[in-house]
Amino acid sequence: MLTGHCLCGMVRFEIAGDLGPIAFCHCTECRRASGSAFAANANVVKSEHCFSSGAAAIVEYESSPGKFRAFCGRCGSPIYSRSDAEPQTLRIRLGTLDQDPGGRPRLHVWTSEKAAWFEINDDIPQIPAIPRADR
Repeated sequence: MLTGHCLCGMVRFEIAGDLGPIAFCHCTECRRASGSAFAANANVVKSEHCFSSGAAAIVEYESSPGKFRAFCGRCGSPIYSRSDAEPQTLRIRLGTLDQDPGGRPRLHVWTSEKAAWFEINDDIPQIPAIPRADR
């Protein structure tokens, strides 16, 4: 089991299942939402994720049609994103985890929108773009 929480500790969650592949997303939206060069994400089956506290503090923002980004309404920490196109999946922000997720990054996605000031200096495969519904 993995656990995680936001910066202020109000929102706490547990993940009972396995995480999907870890990816670094360089899309403009993830960069703005994370305030960094990319977001570190992994999918989890929604039924294997539960809030142990603070679920009422979660605020969702529809960043593009059918794509929602969730964050703590108190401290602003990004917690997950979800898509109407994949209703059984949450994309967890790995910076919120309390433990090592076990896996290691397998992809850089949306490298066509990479921050100009950031250089990718590893051998992880890079995907320039994916269909917008999958962001």
